[in-house]
Amino acid sequence: MSFSKILNSWYSVNKRSLPWRETNNPYFIWLSEIILQQTQVKQGLPYYNAFVAQFPTVFDLANAKESEVLKLWQGLGYYSRARNLHVTAKYIANTCNGEFPNTYKGLLKLKGIGDYTASAIASICFNEVTAVVDGNVYRVLSRYFGIDTPINSTKGIKAFKALAQELIDAKDPATFNQAIMEFGATQCRPKNPDCMFCPFQASCVAYNKGRVDELPVKLKKLKVKQRYFNFLVFLSKDNKTILEKRKGKGIWQNLYQFPLIETDDNMAHNDFLKLVKAHSLLNGKTFELHQYNDVPKVHKLSHQHLNTTFWIVNIDLVENGVPFETITDYPVPILIGNFIEVFHF
Repeated sequence: MSFSKILNSWYSVNKRSLPWRETNNPYFIWLSEIILQQTQVKQGLPYYNAFVAQFPTVFDLANAKESEVLKLWQGLGYYSRARNLHVTAKYIANTCNGEFPNTYKGLLKLKGIGDYTASAIASICFNEVTAVVDGNVYRVLSRYFGIDTPINSTKGIKAFKALAQELIDAKDPATFNQAIMEFGATQCRPKNPDCMFCPFQASCVAYNKGRVDELPVKLKKLKVKQRYFNFLVFLSKDNKTILEKRKGKGIWQNLYQFPLIETDDNMAHNDFLKLVKAHSLLNGKTFELHQYNDVPKVHKLSHQHLNTTFWIVNIDLVENGVPFETITDYPVPILIGNFIEVFHF
């Protein structure tokens, strides 16, 4: 029996029941695929359901404010996905009359859509024979064939795409693509894969050579950068605080945060007080400064760790303040959101 037939047979018995598997509507498939980038199904499913409930069509999403989209996305991370989602929704609604491109090449031109997402939509919605390659697929193929070419190298990316394209079931590309992703997610897992009950056990190179834990191979990541964030949490006597919108192309673009002072290292109270006194929001004003968390909270992103300290600034009045009761209306990074939840303004 061929690789694709064994895989599809396994999938017919073991696939999870998920809402995006009950449709071939490109809007819902696109939405699910963007949400599930860098995200596990159990985490992404509630977000998918929330987006479908609030924005049942691409027109609804297109007509939303960016802040509404970011607020609903809050906690998923990689916020550029949400911004691209909104931009593409407006393009589909306003330029394409709500119709998604029906080919891999056409889909690839949309903002926020790369090879994997274009392949998924094209195969599932339009039956195009184009193979998906994500982390799950890399893992399955590298183990089964015993390939140690780094999956995040230029050579590896091309080789695994070509291999997946050779293996795909030309008669049913949608099922094959969903099956191989599901197999990697639930059977051929990164850790503790279920090799004892694997339909490929007899012919899996990694299993038979004792290399399951060695594959796939990845090139080492760049050194993680350490950053030191100090947030000023203003508390005025009339129950207002200050939130600022992040600009630029860095992390958390267009999300809101408390005023930030970034330093070269963690700072003692008296040293930090001097910086705060010179801040434009406080220059010449009377205030009290208290350190909220004694030990910096480390917030880990893909290539940087944010060593974060929250500083409480008690002050009489703030200009352009945000009332405490409306603070949860603003889209904020999960780091800020968690603080707001615990602090109870």
